Amino acid sequence: MKKKVSLILALILALSLALSACSSSSSDNDADETTTEAAAETTAADGETSDGTESSSLTPKDGGSSLTFTTGGETGTYYAFGNVIANKIGDLTSTTITAISSGGSAANIQALEDGDAQFGFVQSDVMSYAYNGERTFEESGAVTSFSVVASLYLEQVQIITVDPDIQTVADLEGKKVSIGASGSGVYYNAVDILAAYGLDADTDIIPTYQSFSDSAEALKDGQIDAAFVVAGAPTTAVTDLAASRDVYLVSLDEEHIATLIEDNPFYTADTIAADVYGTDEDVTTVAISAVVIARDDVSNEDVYNFLYGTFEDIANLSHAKAEELDLDFASSITSVGYHPGAVEYFADKGITVSAK
Repeated sequence: MKKKVSLILALILALSLALSACSSSSSDNDADETTTEAAAETTAADGETSDGTESSSLTPKDGGSSLTFTTGGETGTYYAFGNVIANKIGDLTSTTITAISSGGSAANIQALEDGDAQFGFVQSDVMSYAYNGERTFEESGAVTSFSVVASLYLEQVQIITVDPDIQTVADLEGKKVSIGASGSGVYYNAVDILAAYGLDADTDIIPTYQSFSDSAEALKDGQIDAAFVVAGAPTTAVTDLAASRDVYLVSLDEEHIATLIEDNPFYTADTIAADVYGTDEDVTTVAISAVVIARDDVSNEDVYNFLYGTFEDIANLSHAKAEELDLDFASSITSVGYHPGAVEYFADKGITVSAK
């Protein structure tokens, strides 16, 4: 009997040891899997996230300041997008940006010149006028105390009409055409495009000088034949007009676009897709860039952080224009040099830009 009990006890002990070994082996396997997953996540973090999207290896700069960013009117894209960017910069970096409303491009350049702001939104053509003391800045003189931070998105030159017989710029001859406020960016865009086609804005058309919304109303009422609108498409004034009238956009041809860009390098060829306004086909035009500039005396760290906050978390920038952000486009300005802080940021992204 004792032998049977001893044998049973021995069997129980052996079984217990076997179960313990299995448990240990299972735990070791679990630990190995956890370690492997962690290693994989670490590897992904070095180049891309676990879902396959790219992950930045850059870090923002320490020692940021509190600075002011002039944008545009409170109902415009500059102001709305500027505030989104400013908030993101504050979230991600040591730099604090306060975005404020303003009178737009020329006013922003003057604010930087006077030291009332450190960053500003500006159209690329107006920036060029200021830097070279031309057109709007001819009387007051050149302003050169700023440099480029980045080009963010395009603002298309849109020639709008409700007359289907106006199919080319040449067809505007003798017509009543709204060309923006005298001396404004829109005005000079119209002057440039008309000149490329051999037309004079003062003598070959009947010019009116109206805002986008006033131009749309005048088109609707038959008071004018066409209007120049310079803004990111789709533009509210145009979509509102299209709700009550058939709207047509006038295309530019490649030959005249080439002539225009040769004389005015701040323009770029662009296309407004047919589905933007429901036109019969895509519209060929030119565009200018919405550019952020900074005073030359803004620190390299703050400019680097501005770009870091703008481009390192695009997916979480809550504005439609974020979809248009692109580093190659951001680094494409040639008419004015880039701030040294921007040069450093783009170099870290593998892109070379010209320093001021």
